[in-house]
Amino acid sequence: MAWIDRISTGAKAIAALRLCAVALALCCFQACTISYKFNGAALDYNVYKTIHVSEFPIRAALVYPPLQQMFENELLDYITRNTRLQIVDGSSDLQMEGEITGYQLTPQAVTDNAYASQTRLTITVRLKYIDNLQDTNSTDQTFSAYRDFDASELLTDVQDELCQQICTELVDLIFNATLGNW
Repeated sequence: MAWIDRISTGAKAIAALRLCAVALALCCFQACTISYKFNGAALDYNVYKTIHVSEFPIRAALVYPPLQQMFENELLDYITRNTRLQIVDGSSDLQMEGEITGYQLTPQAVTDNAYASQTRLTITVRLKYIDNLQDTNSTDQTFSAYRDFDASELLTDVQDELCQQICTELVDLIFNATLGNW
């Protein structure tokens, strides 16, 4: 019987050792985690402190007047929420300027009776990003985004919502290509 007591005491010791090993492993893994932040800027705030965002006039053939203000507000709000840059007028470390070059409707998903069942609204923005401290980061790019809507709906009924969604996507693309440094 003493032999059986020794085995159970040995088994208890092994179980306790295993428990300690698992706890130690968990502590090591918890201390060595890698963290990624996908929505913040990749800027050195010791170097970059200010940004100037110019107006983005509409230069498209088809014009929706509220679009300019909608896009500019979305861009400024996004920069404010996701960076520590101070938005200034005039001289700055970084600059964004450009224009809305496209606002177009195209038929999509043509049915067998030759009518479109979907219409696509596409907005295109040309952006000139200027890094006044390191010229190699400057860029001149065109960004485009779209949303489809049912062709039975009038554009005037869905235009505000679609433009807001497209502006949000465009700003995200612009941010990632410039301040996000993707």
